[in-house]
Amino acid sequence: MENIFNNKKGYKRIYIDLPGMGKSSSEKWITNSDIILNIVIALIEKILPNKNFLLAGESYGGYLSRGILYKMTKRIDGIMLICHVIIADNKKRNVQEHVILVKDNMLLSKLTSDEIDDFNSSSVVQNEIIYERYKNEIISRIEIANHEFLRNIKRNEYKFSFDVDKLDGKFNKPALIMVGRQDSCVGYKDSWNILENFPRASFAVLDRAGHNLQIEQEELFNSLVNEWLIRVDES
Repeated sequence: MENIFNNKKGYKRIYIDLPGMGKSSSEKWITNSDIILNIVIALIEKILPNKNFLLAGESYGGYLSRGILYKMTKRIDGIMLICHVIIADNKKRNVQEHVILVKDNMLLSKLTSDEIDDFNSSSVVQNEIIYERYKNEIISRIEIANHEFLRNIKRNEYKFSFDVDKLDGKFNKPALIMVGRQDSCVGYKDSWNILENFPRASFAVLDRAGHNLQIEQEELFNSLVNEWLIRVDES
C-alpha cells in the first residue's frame, strides 16, 4: 500500500497487527473471530474516536473488514476488499485447482527445496521481483505468527456468530472488490454473492493472480486502488 501513498498527501495509514499474526499478544481468552473483531473495533475507537475512516482488508482481514462494516457502517467512507474470505469453512469454498501460469525455472534453481515447494504452492506468476516481495511481505510475516493460536481459532469459531453480509441497508459509498481468477485459497466465485451490498463497487476479477494478487498484478492493483481513492475524494 505504501507505494500508492508515497505520492499522496493527507492520508494517515494504520496497519493493525492482529492477535497471533505478528508481535501482538495471542492470549488464551481470544478464542474466536467475534472476539478478534471486538478487539479491532475497540482499537479503532481508541485511535480514531468519533472519526470516519477508509477500510481495507485482505484475506481474513477482508472478512474482519466486513465485520467492522456490519458494526460501524456510518463511520466508513469507503471500503476495499482484496482476495477476501467469504466462506470461513475451507471445505465449503468454491475454489479451483492451483495452477502456475508463468514458471521461472532459473529463479527456482536458486532456491532450496522447501522454498521451491512453498513458492510453487502459492504462486501463479513467478519471477524474481514477485518472489522478493513474497519473501519480504508474506513469508516474513508468516514466520512470526503464532500458528498454534491460529489453529485454535480455526478449530473453535473461525466463522462469525452472525451473518456478516446481512447488512441493514446497502453500503452506498465507494467500494473496490478485487479477487484473483486463479486464487485457489478463497476463490473468486463466492464474492459475487455479496456484490449487491455494494451499489458503488468496482468488482475486478484479475487474471494471472492468485491469493497474493497485489504482488502478482502490482500495476493493475495500484491503478485500481488509485481510482478508488479518486472516487472517495469526490464523494
